Amino acid sequence: MQNRRIKIKEITPRIDDGKYNVKWEIDIPFTVTVSVSPREEFSNVYLKYKKQSDKNWRTAEMQHKGREKYSAEFFADKIGFYEYTIEAVSNNGSITSLDKTFKVYFHHPQARFAAWYEMWSRSQGKIEGKSATFKDMEARLSEIHKMGFDTIYLAPIYPVGHTNKKGSNNTLIAGLNDPGSPYSIGNEFGGHKTVNPELGTLNEFRKFLKKANQMGIEIALDIVLTCSLDHHYVKEHPDWFFYNEDGTVKYAENPPKKYQDIYPLNFYPEDKDEMWNEMKSIFIFWIQQGVKTFRVDNPHTKPVEFWEWLIKEVRSDYPDIIFLAEAFTEPPIMKLLAKIGFTQSYTYFTWRNSKKELTEYLTELTQSEMKYYFRGNLFTNTPDILMPILQKGGRPAFKMRIALASTLSSIYGIYNGFELCENKAITGTEEYVNSEKYQYKVWDWNRPGNIKAYIAKLNKIRRENSALHYYRNLEFYKSSDENIIFYGKTSYDKKNTIFIAVNLDPFNTHKSILRLPISQFGISENDEYEIEELITGKTYKWYGFENEVELDPKEEPAMIFKI
Repeated sequence: MQNRRIKIKEITPRIDDGKYNVKWEIDIPFTVTVSVSPREEFSNVYLKYKKQSDKNWRTAEMQHKGREKYSAEFFADKIGFYEYTIEAVSNNGSITSLDKTFKVYFHHPQARFAAWYEMWSRSQGKIEGKSATFKDMEARLSEIHKMGFDTIYLAPIYPVGHTNKKGSNNTLIAGLNDPGSPYSIGNEFGGHKTVNPELGTLNEFRKFLKKANQMGIEIALDIVLTCSLDHHYVKEHPDWFFYNEDGTVKYAENPPKKYQDIYPLNFYPEDKDEMWNEMKSIFIFWIQQGVKTFRVDNPHTKPVEFWEWLIKEVRSDYPDIIFLAEAFTEPPIMKLLAKIGFTQSYTYFTWRNSKKELTEYLTELTQSEMKYYFRGNLFTNTPDILMPILQKGGRPAFKMRIALASTLSSIYGIYNGFELCENKAITGTEEYVNSEKYQYKVWDWNRPGNIKAYIAKLNKIRRENSALHYYRNLEFYKSSDENIIFYGKTSYDKKNTIFIAVNLDPFNTHKSILRLPISQFGISENDEYEIEELITGKTYKWYGFENEVELDPKEEPAMIFKI
C-alpha cells in the first residue's frame, strides 16, 4: 500500500506532455529533473534511458536537488531518437515506474552551432545581365570561408518557368533578359531534381559541393514546393494543383501580394501517397548528391501533417539531415513546425530592436520551454527583410546587428550584400530594391565601407570561445543605459565565459555602468582584475562588480569581453 503513495511528477523536459520530442545535441549532457514524493516512502530514484532501437534500458541514479527534486543526466552515443522515463524504488524494494516514456532527438553539434551565408547565383558573376555559374561560385568560396562562414545557403538553383515570368522588382512583364523568379520552378529542362542550365550541369554542382565541403563548408539547398505552369507536374499530375472556376490553374496569393508565376501544390489529391512520396524523393535526390542541409521555403503554407511525415521518413534513413523552417508567420505555427521536426527555425529577430524587445524575445527563445524544441537561427536580413534600422543606420547599424545575431544565438546568418552594408530598399517597404529575386547583379565585393574584416573577427571569436557554441546558456545582466544591452554566455564545462555589450543606437555614443557576475570567478567587490576586449584586443583593469563602458557606434558598436 505504501508504494502506491509514491508520486512521480513534473518531469522536465517534456514537450506537450510527451506528444513531441525534445531536441538536443550529442556533445552535451542531457539533464532530466523530476519531482518524487513523499521521500520517506522510497530509497532511490532512477533515470532510465535508451536509444529507441535498443531493447535494453540503461540506468542512472538521480541525485537529490532539494525538497522533492531529483536530477540525472546522460550522453547520447549516436544521432537519433532516445527514450527516457523515471523509476522509484520503495523502502521495501518494490518499484514504481512512470507510466509513459518521453523522446529526445540528438543531433550533431552543427545543428546548434553554425554561421550561414545566403548566396544568390545571380549576384556572384562578373558579367552584367548574366548569372554566375557553379564555377564562378567556386571562386567566391575562399572569400566566404575567410569571413568564417561554415554553411552556404543557395537560393533556388532549379530551372525557371516561362509562363507569366516576372520582371525586375516584381513587375508583371519580363524583359528579354529578365531571369524571372527562381521560386517559379520548372520548364522544358526539368523541375525540382534539375539544375538551371545557366548555372551549369549537375556534375558541376557536385564539384562545387565537394570543394565547399573540403573547406569545411556545408551547402544548404532551398527546397521550394511550388511550381511554374511549365513544370512537368502540371501535365503529368493535374490533380496536384488547384483550379479556378474557368478551369485554369490557380496561382499563389498572399493578399495583397499576387504571384502570377507561382502555382501552389494540392497536398491532398486522390493519389496523396504517390504525391507525398514524390515530394520526399526531391529531398532524397539531393541527399544522394551530397547535400545534408535544407532551407525549406514557406513550410507554414503546406500541411503540418505532411512535414511531420516527411521529416520522419527522411530521418529514418538519413538521421543527420538538417531542416531549417523559413516560416515568418504566427508564433503558434512557428512553434508547431519546430515541434514536429524542423531542426532550426527563422525568428522575429529582425524586428526586435530595443533592449526590452531583445531581452524578452531571446529569453523566451533560449530560457523558456522553447529551448527544448526551437533552435532560433538569427538572420540579420533577407531579400524581403531590410529593416528601417539598416536602411537608416548605415555601417554602424550593420556592425551592431551582426554583433547581436552572432552572439545572442549560436546559429545566425546573413544575406549576401550585408557585408557591403547594402541598404537600398523599395520606397516605403522592407524589401531590397533591384533584388536578385528578379534580376542579375554584379557586385564589387571589395567596395569601400565593407565590413568583411569585422565579420571575420566575429566569427573567429565565435570559433575560439566555446561559450558561444551553445544556444541555451544565454544570460542577461544589468546595464544602466537603455541603449546598451549587456549579456553573457558560459560554456558547459565552465572554462569559458564571454560577456557582450552592444550599443543599440547606431547614431549616438552611449555610456553605461555594467554589472558583472564576478563572484563566479572568485573575484570580490574590492578586487582588481584584467578583462580583455576581443574585437580590439585591448586589455582593461577593472574593479569590483560595476564598471563603465563607452560605445561609439561609428568606431565599435559592440564590445566582447573575456576575463
